[in-house]
Amino acid sequence: MSLTPQAVPTTSKRTGGTKFSLLKILLPIIVVLVVIFSLAPALWQLLTSFKVNEDIAAVPTVYFPTRFTFNHYIELFTRRPFWRYIFNSAFVSITSTAVALAIGAPAAYALARLRPWGEQVILASVLIVTLFPGILLFLGLLEIIQALRLGNNYLALIIPYTAINLPLTILVLKSFFQQLPKDLEDSARVDGYNTFQLLWQIVLPMTLPALVTTGILTFIFAWNEFIFALTFITREELKTIPVAAAQLGGATIYEIPYGPIAAATVVGTLPLILLVLFFQRRIVQGLTAGAVKG
Repeated sequence: MSLTPQAVPTTSKRTGGTKFSLLKILLPIIVVLVVIFSLAPALWQLLTSFKVNEDIAAVPTVYFPTRFTFNHYIELFTRRPFWRYIFNSAFVSITSTAVALAIGAPAAYALARLRPWGEQVILASVLIVTLFPGILLFLGLLEIIQALRLGNNYLALIIPYTAINLPLTILVLKSFFQQLPKDLEDSARVDGYNTFQLLWQIVLPMTLPALVTTGILTFIFAWNEFIFALTFITREELKTIPVAAAQLGGATIYEIPYGPIAAATVVGTLPLILLVLFFQRRIVQGLTAGAVKG
């Protein structure tokens, strides 16, 4: 009795190929839609900042300016000291970021390499603080600021921003320090390096992408923070950009200056965009470090 070969069914292969092709088509479309949805508010503010008042108040809505104007930007910098607000935000953000990295890097290295007594308790405490909403610290910080008489002082913002960002800085940097090969550190110790020299001259240069990524996250938080800056700073010349933009007013209490507000939003966002674009390679290196071994 002869056996005839039976045909192998190919339905599953065809179905799998169809699904894969459909996924290749849909995935780019979904990504584009998500990007458009994410960028739409920023694009709308950008367009509004260049519209004349007639276009802003027009019904139905005018999506693109019929006439481009820079009057909103001129008004922003002539009627109020907006350059001063930019300086305030930059000074507070840079200082708090630098202090957080200066304290967080040695602490993270100590937890990653020196393994102090009670390491797990320390890590658990840092993690709990990281998960704790910062807004719940508001009343306590307000009491501390008043007791130390730090109101209307840069320190009233630098200290809280540093304290809030420090746990995240420690956790992120600790994970990067643990990924470094210990052989290089052991060789440096044989050459006579102490712990401080090892950290400063060997470890930190090797983890520069991680430092940049962590620093940018800290900087963005400090730059965009609103509640603390609104409460702890009341003097006009010390206000930051988010507070100054929120307090822009029109000629009357019934008038909302949409054009200057949009211009302030663009001016406040532009430094962050430039910062990310300038350090984008370092950011990618920091986010992907340790993802591939070997």
